[in-house]
Amino acid sequence: MALIDFFQNMLGLPHGWAWFLGNFTMILVFDVVLLVMIAYLLLADRKIWAAVQMRRGPNVVGAFGLLQTFADLLKFLFKEIVIPAGANKVVFMIAPLVTVTLAFAGWAVVPLDDGWVVSDINVGILYLFAMSSLGVYGIIMAGWASNSKYPFLSALRAAAQMVSYEVSIGFVIITVLLFAGSLNLSDIVRAQSTTGTFTFLHWNVFSILFPMLPIFFVSALAETNRPPFDLVEAESELVAGFFVEYSSTPFLLFFLGEYLSIVLMCAMCSILFLGGWLPPLNIAPFTMIPGIFWFILKICFFFFMFAMVKAMVPRYRYDQLMRLGWKVFLPTSLLWVVLTAGWVMFIRPHL
Repeated sequence: MALIDFFQNMLGLPHGWAWFLGNFTMILVFDVVLLVMIAYLLLADRKIWAAVQMRRGPNVVGAFGLLQTFADLLKFLFKEIVIPAGANKVVFMIAPLVTVTLAFAGWAVVPLDDGWVVSDINVGILYLFAMSSLGVYGIIMAGWASNSKYPFLSALRAAAQMVSYEVSIGFVIITVLLFAGSLNLSDIVRAQSTTGTFTFLHWNVFSILFPMLPIFFVSALAETNRPPFDLVEAESELVAGFFVEYSSTPFLLFFLGEYLSIVLMCAMCSILFLGGWLPPLNIAPFTMIPGIFWFILKICFFFFMFAMVKAMVPRYRYDQLMRLGWKVFLPTSLLWVVLTAGWVMFIRPHL
């Protein structure tokens, strides 16, 4: 709103142009900051993995390897784009654009702080769930358009895997909605606030919803094809997965879309269960730190957990992956929907 007022009052632009330029500038700045954050989280992922294996990791480009991700970016940008002769060229090139566009679009409703959100819509959680669900289309398009058996098999695996774990994620989200009484992500965070000193005791993770956090976290690993659920990209079986025929910038877009989705899931874990931008204690100096720093700190914590799982947990077999989703997570999350509804209706009003 401040940017819109600046363009309208200070520069004298009509309201329509002021609204367009204000929102465009806000989205541009947000995306640039997000991309820089992704670059250093990617470096952190490689450093953590190296530390677990007692290696140094990237350490040549820039001080302590801090510019390694940007060097990789330049390498991808200047490499030649190779398109297989038998591929459907239009769908082949659209697939990575679909993946990265949907990954970016999901961030439109994520509140970074109180009032710091691109689009504060009342059905933000449904919008986010829709963007996450549509992400499988980019993978399916890439696997089919490559006109190769390995990418196609990987795309089929991805469709089954993502659909399976989206069901569990959906039921987990329902339990949080029952607690918060709203589909708005900002309202979900505000529902976890309190005037007491120990704010963290009011977060959803310290309530009856505690078992839902591990289910959501593991389902997020499967949803984003992270180890130990990276069967979509299992090298021993599928060479490199659905993007085996991609090179240069299209491959980079798939890679970027994957990490955008990973960080988005970390943000969702923070918002749904750890109070988003809220500080752990409602006293100084915790309240003096801007909420966006607490939010980023919580994202970094969950990203660290993602990286540690990648480094330590062996890959699942496909039948184990499906069994976990349909026979463990789905019944547990469905049961917890019933328990949460009963808690909200009969127990919490009398506490």
